[in-house]
Amino acid sequence: MKQLLAAIMALWVWTGMAQAHALDPGYLQLQHLEGDAWQVFWRKPTVQSEPMAIDAILPPNCGPRQAEGDPQFDGAAWVSQWVALCPGGLAGQPIVIKGLEATRTDVLVRLSGPDGQALSKRLTADQTEFNVPVDMTGWEVFTSYVALGFDHILEGFDHLLFVFALLVLIRDPWRLVGAVTAFTVAHSMTLALATLDLIRVPSPPVEAVIALSIVLLAVEILRRRRGGDQLTERYPWLLSFGFGLLHGLGFAGALAEIGLPQGDIPLALLAFNVGVEAGQLAFVAVILTLFAVLRGVAPRVTAILRDPTSSGTLVMGYAIGGVATYWLAERVAGF
Repeated sequence: MKQLLAAIMALWVWTGMAQAHALDPGYLQLQHLEGDAWQVFWRKPTVQSEPMAIDAILPPNCGPRQAEGDPQFDGAAWVSQWVALCPGGLAGQPIVIKGLEATRTDVLVRLSGPDGQALSKRLTADQTEFNVPVDMTGWEVFTSYVALGFDHILEGFDHLLFVFALLVLIRDPWRLVGAVTAFTVAHSMTLALATLDLIRVPSPPVEAVIALSIVLLAVEILRRRRGGDQLTERYPWLLSFGFGLLHGLGFAGALAEIGLPQGDIPLALLAFNVGVEAGQLAFVAVILTLFAVLRGVAPRVTAILRDPTSSGTLVMGYAIGGVATYWLAERVAGF
């Protein structure tokens, strides 16, 4: 049973690493220049070092309707830019992401109109097109960025593994609530500061230190198994707050890649953070529900997992630490 638990967890995390690029969102920006001219910026994810098989198709009154020529790789995704002439404008016209229905990713469409209003729309495999509304409101921005934040946290396996390690490490419910709250407050602060360009930290070192934070939690799990008053036992909220500051910088890097509507930056930032928190709470709820089900079905296994000195805790500590160490080495090597 111990080996089975370790294998399931390792497989889950490894699958997340393998699919990380395929799950990155695409991004389509249309910005009005003058008259009938629109600047088009189209960014699609990379899959196995090739551009994802999706294309942005503009309305029939636009020309050209899609990118001409091969996209260029910018180090993270494949980018195309062109100027489209759209007589009559885009209001009421369809925008389609061709091929999106065959993927597991999303595309954020951002449109800046001639009157200064901004629209953001999230397209998925279930909804690959939409008609540009005549009246643009902030509601589309809010709902789009909530969904993006929710998806980002559920696709960010390093952030989820950190939260999972907290659940394994901190067994007291009130201490756990305090630690999760501190983590939330901290990453909300740095997410806002970095997004508003008040602080600047290079992304590669941040991602490496995030992996290191998970390694340190794994070490605490293994030290707790030997007994004694550990740092996380005395100050769980302090540890979570410090690491949360780092994770917030990671969230800000992802949000910077997606982009923010210039006229609705505070709203989009708030919505993205709400989505992140909703996704984090959903993950915690799923883990606790699975544990409750396991407690009813296999109480012996549950007792082993709850015992900080058991071999089950040993397996989880080494599994978490092993995966995080791999991420750390990979990210440092990529500097």
